[in-house]
Amino acid sequence: MKRSEINAALLRATKTLEHWRWALPEWGYWTAAEFAADPQATAYLRAHQLGWDVTDFGSGRFAECGLVLFCLRNGIVSVEGERTYAEKLLFVEEGQVTPTHRHAAKMEDIINRAGGDLVIEFAAADADSNVLKDDVTVPLDGLPRKLAAWEPLVLSPGQSVTIRTGLYHRFYGRRGGGPVLVGEVSQVNDDNGDNFFLDPIGRFAAIEEDEPPLRPLWNEAG
Repeated sequence: MKRSEINAALLRATKTLEHWRWALPEWGYWTAAEFAADPQATAYLRAHQLGWDVTDFGSGRFAECGLVLFCLRNGIVSVEGERTYAEKLLFVEEGQVTPTHRHAAKMEDIINRAGGDLVIEFAAADADSNVLKDDVTVPLDGLPRKLAAWEPLVLSPGQSVTIRTGLYHRFYGRRGGGPVLVGEVSQVNDDNGDNFFLDPIGRFAAIEEDEPPLRPLWNEAG
């Protein structure tokens, strides 16, 4: 991705938050200079994978295959005394797909906080991560919903679904409905070691520096 694409995506996400009257922690608005001025806070944020993340999953087609995230709180796997949970905001555009993946450790709730409709598709997997054709049952606002493999589940604002550990899933904003502000509440999030994609893709974008960064991404801070 070009840095200019990332900057533009961050500006759109910030405007989305302003529109829906969501505010971030103070460090959510920090520039690179402000991170550099507080190395202790910066080290904490980076260790906990907190802050902004913009990715095209190595696709080179961010508008069709990409995601903007902001991690608000998180623990560290297997560290005593750390949080055992995480919270994120996800900014999903119309038709913008987050590719099929699963988590070996994390169970999560995906919540449509505001905006358009979020479409999620699921498939079960065997012990070797092969996709199964079996029906799946997911808790929709806590109540069981049976779906065929890859059957679209549409979440309107206010609705949520629980994604259990090991279940393949992909999601995107329904076309014609506008961007979606999504919440994620989960067990500890580990973007370095607990994302298993069905197809071989990259979790983080390779960045072409065509302009200065508006804000560092979480893995760039410090």
